Amino acid sequence: MATIAGRYSVSLRGVVTLALVALLAGCATMEGAITGMRPMYQWVVMTEERSEADRALDERRKPVQLLEFYDVRAGMRVLDMGAGAGYNTELLSRAVGPTGTVYAQNSQGILDRVVKGRFDERRKKTPVMRNVIHLVHEFETPVPSDINRLDLVTFNFVYHDTVWLGVDRARMNRAVFEALKPAGVYIVADHSAREGVLGSVAKSLHRIDEALVRQEIEAAGFRFVTDADFLRNPDDWRDTLIFKSEVPTDRFILKFVKP
Repeated sequence: MATIAGRYSVSLRGVVTLALVALLAGCATMEGAITGMRPMYQWVVMTEERSEADRALDERRKPVQLLEFYDVRAGMRVLDMGAGAGYNTELLSRAVGPTGTVYAQNSQGILDRVVKGRFDERRKKTPVMRNVIHLVHEFETPVPSDINRLDLVTFNFVYHDTVWLGVDRARMNRAVFEALKPAGVYIVADHSAREGVLGSVAKSLHRIDEALVRQEIEAAGFRFVTDADFLRNPDDWRDTLIFKSEVPTDRFILKFVKP
């Protein structure tokens, strides 16, 4: 009897432990109640609340790996630059939960020329976006001066647009530097151009030389940390317009930190 009871006790403790783990993970992921806790990103992405349009982008964007690379956590204050219609913004919002804040920045030029409209109004009305503040600010001053000590800034697939839009990128990157807290993270993802072309194909191909991006951001005072390869594609020759590429484009993702 003692042996059976012992086995039952161990089994029961295991079930309780698993239940507690699931409960805590669910709180961190769906409610973001525990500040600083790392959510289960798979749950963030798989929630049925996300739109079919966003799910269609997932195959190209690999959002689980992207959120892991961000290391975004509940309670964080995050700036999503070049937010467009809000695909990345919503993912960040779900990850930081109600205890966090996401600032979604769009310049008027991006809204007029690229997004061709306003930040997704349908998306803005969903409960999960209550912690999102949409900012229509130029890239040189992406946030008002009273928004500072941010934990994370993300800038996905729009850095090349700042070239042909004539943005003062030195000023832009310095503004990001000032908005982040010490040890804050700045992550830039974009479509790769061939080495040595710098920003010359930013408008014609919507690509940019990775080396140029790194050079400009480091010049603003950032320290390069690492890059990610889950969006790399060696089969992309990097010499075609991204919208006409017959294969997924080769995309780099760079992580920097404010010392």
